[in-house]
Amino acid sequence: MDNISGHSGSALPSAYLASTTSSFTDFLRVQAPDLLPSSRSMPGAAGAGPDVPHGTTIVASTFSGGVLIAGDRRATSGNLIASRDLEKIFVTDEYSSVGIAGTAGIAIELVRLYIVELAHYEKIEGVSLSLDGKTNKLANMVKGNLDAAMAGLAVLPLFVGYDVEASDPKRAGRIISFDVTGGRYEENAGYHAIGSGSLFAKSSLKKLHDPDADADAAVRAAIEALYDAADDDTATGGPDLVRRIYPNVVTITAEHGAVAVPEEQTSAVAEAVVQERTERARH
Repeated sequence: MDNISGHSGSALPSAYLASTTSSFTDFLRVQAPDLLPSSRSMPGAAGAGPDVPHGTTIVASTFSGGVLIAGDRRATSGNLIASRDLEKIFVTDEYSSVGIAGTAGIAIELVRLYIVELAHYEKIEGVSLSLDGKTNKLANMVKGNLDAAMAGLAVLPLFVGYDVEASDPKRAGRIISFDVTGGRYEENAGYHAIGSGSLFAKSSLKKLHDPDADADAAVRAAIEALYDAADDDTATGGPDLVRRIYPNVVTITAEHGAVAVPEEQTSAVAEAVVQERTERARH
């Protein structure tokens, strides 16, 4: 019986056993190009965007000794809610994480491939990519989706990482954004947001962000920013206390690496934010 590679017998083709490239994406482009997110067939441009679920708002901010990224859970399809509990934040390796906005299906495929790309490089080369190397890899993958983006299926990731080579450990957290052409931009303000609610989230973070804050205070500021985005942007989902759906948050530090903040903590913070805003509205 033929195996998945199209070859009979149990032995893998020689290309699968060679280490001619440290890029898993390049290997896939030669051996199985149909599996690349950018190779999927595209629907017609007219009406393509509203017909598929889109992820919405992602925020990121630095704090003393680290960086975090957080995302709401809503995905929309046109004026409808496509999902209330979509996870948009992914730990991509020991010291990095990515959040996604844009066409949800392609974005999730791209990030999963990116995770494999980083692991493949480390196994082949014996060392992890530098932080700049990681962001350049991601920029090239975003650029590879340009044709789909022009058809209305854009993917925009937000990358955060801890730079283990930084001279000042307290300022080692870095935030990188991208455009659909693969442009790569370092956000030096110490905070950033992408997605439909980004304008409101960034305005909130502009007031709340404190580069000298600890991780707990930074988590609180990020969840408040997402709350503010949901208050003005219908595509951004606020904390859902009835269904117990709360933002996803990942923090990255030298000591602990990239760690998802437990739901017990995010729920407590989100509920405190809702309670505070409720009391404020009553006065």
